[in-house]
Parts: sequence; structure tokens; C-alpha cells
Amino acid sequence: MSLAMEEEEYSRLVMESEPEWLRSEIKRLFQELGETTREKIQAAEYGLAVLEEKQQLKQQYEELELEYETIRTEMEQLKEVRWPQEGPRALLWARRLSGTPE
Repeated sequence: MSLAMEEEEYSRLVMESEPEWLRSEIKRLFQELGETTREKIQAAEYGLAVLEEKQQLKQQYEELELEYETIRTEMEQLKEVRWPQEGPRALLWARRLSGTPE
């Protein structure tokens, strides 16, 4: 069946049962609209939850990074206080072991 014939058949069916068909079509479209709206709301809520979790993880990372830098600085200070009598060679060795640049 050609496209033109299908359109004619569709038009004929619509005209013959127009009121009932339109009611059922409107009902179907409203149901689809409701379902699509619920899906979009659910997706938006999920997106917000992901963004909130990302923000929390970013904050935790920044806090851990700050703590790491503080501990690293304290460790360097302790090394400098602990090994001054052994000379620069001991301090250089300690830095190499800890992975700190020379």
C-alpha cells in the first residue's frame, strides 16, 4: 500500500470515528506526557544527586590534600631538626627515601 493510500485510509478512519477516536488519542497522549514528565523529573533528581556527591567528593579531596601538605611540611621540619648533626648527606638521603625533590 502506498503512502498516499495509507493517509487516505487513516483520514477515512478518523472521520468515521472522530469523537471516540479523538478521545482515546487525547487520553493516550496525556498518559505519554505524564510518563515522559515523570521520567524527566526522575532524571533531573538523579542529576542533582550526582552533582551534590561530586561537590562532597571535591571538598573531601581538598581537605585531604591540605592534610597531606601539612603532614609533609611537618615531616620535613622534623627531618631537619633530627638530622642536622649528621650533615647534609643524611638529609639528602632522607629526602630521597621520602620521594621529596632534592
